[in-house]
Amino acid sequence: MDEEKRVALITGGGTGIGAATAQRLSADGYQVVVTGRRMEPIEAVASEIGGHAVVSDTSREIDCHKAVETTLEQFGRLDVLIANAGVETFGSAAEVDLTEWRHVMEVNVDGVLLAVRASVEALKESRGAVVVVASVAALAAGPSFSAYVTSKTALLGLVRSLAVDLGPSGVRVNAICPGWVATEMSDREVIELGRALECSDDSARERLVQHLPLNRMADPAEIASCISFLAGPDSSFMTGSALIADGGGSAVDVGTLAYRDLG
Repeated sequence: MDEEKRVALITGGGTGIGAATAQRLSADGYQVVVTGRRMEPIEAVASEIGGHAVVSDTSREIDCHKAVETTLEQFGRLDVLIANAGVETFGSAAEVDLTEWRHVMEVNVDGVLLAVRASVEALKESRGAVVVVASVAALAAGPSFSAYVTSKTALLGLVRSLAVDLGPSGVRVNAICPGWVATEMSDREVIELGRALECSDDSARERLVQHLPLNRMADPAEIASCISFLAGPDSSFMTGSALIADGGGSAVDVGTLAYRDLG
């Protein structure tokens, strides 16, 4: 199998980090299959990179199996699973709508589990890799974000468990924890913050990144480069790890921010 072109399957590959990862892995020489619930964006990405698009809801077991089966039919193998599909909802633990809470868990947690279970035999055969797109929300909580924070925190536990269980078969499993990334999802949050603060979107965006050492959001391509590393041979001795790409936010001691302007 080493003589063949490597193959990657990306869930949620139509926009944002997923689309950027499809472009990056294609440039790295992979054959790429992108999945998503909407045909138009995933077909656009697949057409651009010469890949293949599969309409699939990652929270549905039958759809996950269909995506893997289509990948094997098209390319004969699977080397990398990028579990990227995710959703969010707002609300504190005391207030969040239970239907929305369960939907976030079904997509963000169950969806990763189902995608891995559908892929595992093919990944064992190729001694492949799984990269789970978590978040810095797995490491620290923001206000009124309980469902998303809980789901992303759960993913780190799942990654560790998968690494232990699949390591003897040669399958590596790691997570990427991005901070603020300039995507459609973050754009929605910028707009909501701007409305709440009665300020422009640019001002709201500046407020969101003002305490990051790099003072900016990531471009999706920057996160894709981290995913490429975790998916490829340069990270061959890494499994069960969480790589943080957050512009330095997790390095900041929030209790000392009051000293920041003292010079």
